[in-house]
Amino acid sequence: MPEAHAGPRTARRGGGSRAARGESPLAGRFALFAECLLTGVWIAVASLPLVTYPAAFAAGSRHLGRQLAHERGGLREFAADFRSALRGGWLVGLAGWAVLAVVLVDVRAVRAGLPGGALAGAVGVLALIAAVVAGLRAAASWQPGDSWRSLLAEAGRRTVLDPAGSFLIVGGLAVVVCSAWFSAPLALPVLGAVAAAAVAVEERYRHR
Repeated sequence: MPEAHAGPRTARRGGGSRAARGESPLAGRFALFAECLLTGVWIAVASLPLVTYPAAFAAGSRHLGRQLAHERGGLREFAADFRSALRGGWLVGLAGWAVLAVVLVDVRAVRAGLPGGALAGAVGVLALIAAVVAGLRAAASWQPGDSWRSLLAEAGRRTVLDPAGSFLIVGGLAVVVCSAWFSAPLALPVLGAVAAAAVAVEERYRHR
């Protein structure tokens, strides 16, 4: 994920760059990985009200972006971004649950053996995956004051125009599912890796 931001790292943090402090690239990458896991826990906690997950991912993505730029930022900044993203973001979260409900109805139609149920179920699942990817890409590009409607519209276009990046995010989601299958608590920190993947994909798309 850090490779998406390759280039001269001249930004300073805590009074000096990593190079100035004599840190190895491996140590920097491990620190970033640890930050991703911590951010995943923050995202999970912020998503507990169920409709707040878009704002939680937006705040988490901003936090990881600051880490990649070697800027100061911690839980206080995450909380401030979360409150800002929540304006309008909760409606996006509510809409996401509505889409999930529709897909579940399609799946039940498939299990009931209704005519056309298999096709409707497949379309519904694909639409749900595309909606999740677009939502994550929108959250990764969120900035304070942005309109969620505009972000989602632009992210939807990028989801289609950049299939490689979208598949990378799907891969991150698959890791979360596998982690939850092995042990549910593992899925919480891995959410940070999904946010980091979305940030890297968006950065990659901007520099194409």
